[in-house]
Amino acid sequence: MQSEQEKFMKLAIKEAKKAYDKEEVPVGAIIVKDGKVIARAHNLKELKNDTTCHAEILAIQKASKKLNSWRLTNCQMYVTLEPCSMCAGALINARIDKIYIGTEDPKTGACGSVLNLLQDYKFNHTVLVEKGLLQKECEELLKKFFKSLRK
Repeated sequence: MQSEQEKFMKLAIKEAKKAYDKEEVPVGAIIVKDGKVIARAHNLKELKNDTTCHAEILAIQKASKKLNSWRLTNCQMYVTLEPCSMCAGALINARIDKIYIGTEDPKTGACGSVLNLLQDYKFNHTVLVEKGLLQKECEELLKKFFKSLRK
């Protein structure tokens, strides 16, 4: 039987697959509050020609609209790939409580791989981090995507 965390990460993977189908880097994000999904998004950077259209940013925007607040306290994010510094900063500013990360990003990861904005600095908010949730599935989707790009 799968855990609640695995169930939510599978929804993030489903979002990542939507990005893959649009020839976007396959990253998906889900925001949960009180055990319910309040926002879901996937990368749309290429489609929108907008560097800020990362799955995490889009999910935060949707959750803020749904809650009618920029403060996303008592919310958790599930994301298939470790957030970059822009997205990690948005997590701090949005007051997300915890992030569940599928796989690390050794090139631009800002939640422990390259640097850790979420915990290593004295910001007014700290985001708890859990890595490696359904890591193999998240990694395989990314590898498949980049392999197809090289062809």
